[in-house]
Amino acid sequence: MNKFTILSIVFFGIIVSCKDHKTKDQALHTTSISEASIELPTSTPFHPSEGFKAYWYAGEAEISSYKLEQARYGELRDGNAVLVFVTEDFLPEKQVKADRYNKSNTPVLKLNATKKFNTGVYPYSIMQSTFYPVSNTQHALKVSCSVQEWCGHVYSQLNNRAQFEITSHSYFESEADQDFKLDKAILENELWTQLRLDPNSLPSGDLEIIPPLEFIRLKHIQLKAYAANVNLNSKEGIYEISYPELKRLILIHFNPEFPYDILGWEEQFSDGYGDNAKTLTTTATKLKTIKSPYWSKNSTADENLRKELQLN
Repeated sequence: MNKFTILSIVFFGIIVSCKDHKTKDQALHTTSISEASIELPTSTPFHPSEGFKAYWYAGEAEISSYKLEQARYGELRDGNAVLVFVTEDFLPEKQVKADRYNKSNTPVLKLNATKKFNTGVYPYSIMQSTFYPVSNTQHALKVSCSVQEWCGHVYSQLNNRAQFEITSHSYFESEADQDFKLDKAILENELWTQLRLDPNSLPSGDLEIIPPLEFIRLKHIQLKAYAANVNLNSKEGIYEISYPELKRLILIHFNPEFPYDILGWEEQFSDGYGDNAKTLTTTATKLKTIKSPYWSKNSTADENLRKELQLN
């Protein structure tokens, strides 16, 4: 991993304690939800190569496991992370995975990103799902996030319609149940999938970006776009996003050659509260990548795949 530094971070207080607290090649097409919903992340549509089709439309998912050191409550916690990328047909109106192929469906590259780690006696389980059009000419059609631990669980969902429509549920009194709309902006969640299509299409410069739903929930901050400084080094395979207001910096390390797999990441921010607040760096380092139709690998004999991924 490349070392990096940022300016010293002044702790910003938030409440985080418990106490307060199938396999056919898919036709490549674009279906518009409405003219108002189309905001182009890129200037030109993505045209998949034959290599892309052979890799992503072979009836398999790409599964990558990572050794995780997660900052939480002012300490680093050992755990694991998994990124599951797979192409699917998506219903643009209902905004769910299609049960069967139809020419009106929207092909998406889906990312299911999971993290598991323990904080003392109790475990955390986090999952984020992003549905990003293969056309690369729209924002993610849907993003969701769930966080479970022994204090309770929370759930957030963003749907891309005329505006971003947000639904949020939490066991915290100050957050509770919320439904609201948000003006469209770049989603950090979607950048991970856009990277897999074409790293050179990633935005850079001074931008407004909505941080990942996981970070929003764990830090109990407002879900909105924040000013960000973004830099892409496609030659070395580094994508850097810095949020001055949030005192947060993330580096995504990726293979600069197709299929542009994600090698790991570093996320630096102020973590903890009170006397435990300090600047820490969450890191994830790739262990193994496999291609598999995992949805059919559900027998006890298939548990060997978890050993291959070093998840046991």
